[in-house]
Amino acid sequence: MSLRMTGSQTVGPFFKIGFSWLYRADIGSAARGGERVRIRGVVYDGDGQPIPDALIELWQADAQGRYATDPDGQATAEAELMGFGRVPTDAQGAYEFRTVKPGRVPHPSGRLQAPHLSVTVFMRGLLKPVHSRVYFPDEPSNADDPVLLSVPEARRRTLIAQKGPESLLEWDVRMQGAHETVFFSY
Repeated sequence: MSLRMTGSQTVGPFFKIGFSWLYRADIGSAARGGERVRIRGVVYDGDGQPIPDALIELWQADAQGRYATDPDGQATAEAELMGFGRVPTDAQGAYEFRTVKPGRVPHPSGRLQAPHLSVTVFMRGLLKPVHSRVYFPDEPSNADDPVLLSVPEARRRTLIAQKGPESLLEWDVRMQGAHETVFFSY
């Protein structure tokens, strides 16, 4: 018997089949309090082309810096703020979320972290998702955030959203290339 090599295939994209019931772009509309924000961006590949079939997932604390559940699964935050959102990119690689700006949460070292959104990106060609963060522009506590300070200064800008009109923040994800987004391993 002779075995010959066949073409390789990456995982997915199966997001429209398996995840659509979990899509949630409006994370904070029912929350009582907190600064309302919209986060919009585009996911780009290494050639600078938009990726039309990626999936962006956000996790966040509420405006007081509490997550929806503690490590034991007990409810801790406002019932109205689940702290989770997931959306696919559109045909132009774009995504958008509406939420509230989270409060500061403790780092394992005990220091407070700057307000941020935890981001997971799923897409074709990735066997495992990648993890990043979105920080808020003009946030004084960015200067002493232990995670942001662990990133080389020249690369930190890939983690900080840019101000757009009104309450819009723009944050693009660049999977590779000269301006590649900083990704963390957990």
